[in-house]
Amino acid sequence: MITFKNVAKTFRRARVLDGIDLEIGLGERIALIGSNGAGKTTLIRCLLGEYTHEGAIAIDGRDPRLERTAVLGRIGFVPQLPPPLKMPVGQLIGFAAQLCGTDPQRIIALAGRLGLDVEGVVHRPFVKLSGGMKQKLLIAIALGRDAKVLVMDEPAANLDPKTRGIFFDLLSERRDDVTMLISVHRLNEVSGLVNRVIELDMGKVVLDERISDGRCPTELVR
Repeated sequence: MITFKNVAKTFRRARVLDGIDLEIGLGERIALIGSNGAGKTTLIRCLLGEYTHEGAIAIDGRDPRLERTAVLGRIGFVPQLPPPLKMPVGQLIGFAAQLCGTDPQRIIALAGRLGLDVEGVVHRPFVKLSGGMKQKLLIAIALGRDAKVLVMDEPAANLDPKTRGIFFDLLSERRDDVTMLISVHRLNEVSGLVNRVIELDMGKVVLDERISDGRCPTELVR
């Protein structure tokens, strides 16, 4: 489903990604770990076609840089930092639903499960929401489409513990029909969900371990 072949990325002579080679199959659920500056977010942005890079990346055989519209139409994405959108919440939901051909009520229902009352903020600009509200809505939009790939960069960072639990329950409901790539700091939160752990350090893959039945070995849960 996803391939990285000798992918490298340099910013101002700093090598942020250095020869990444990965094959990620349909149904694999990846926890992407590593310290700050390890290259996790850069890898995700290259995967989404946001950055030029050396080497080759493909999602289901398509180049996300050259065929970005087609590729992004098949991906549910939650960014690490919410975009500064001035669009009202209701308009944003309608736009997102139309873009991916889903029912807006599906997004609203998912937001409700996460504790966001869309009706109460429907006319409020997205940028005026709290950090937690923004994250809940972005998660609902990502999960509210029939995407075969879910890419999430620290998706639970602005969520309270109760909402984090609900969020990971929602991901578990999709575990059999999608490929997931989730950048996380708390590996223990996804230890029952993922079936593979990839660790980056200084732009290189330093660990790539498949986990049976979604159970991470104790030494990997930090």
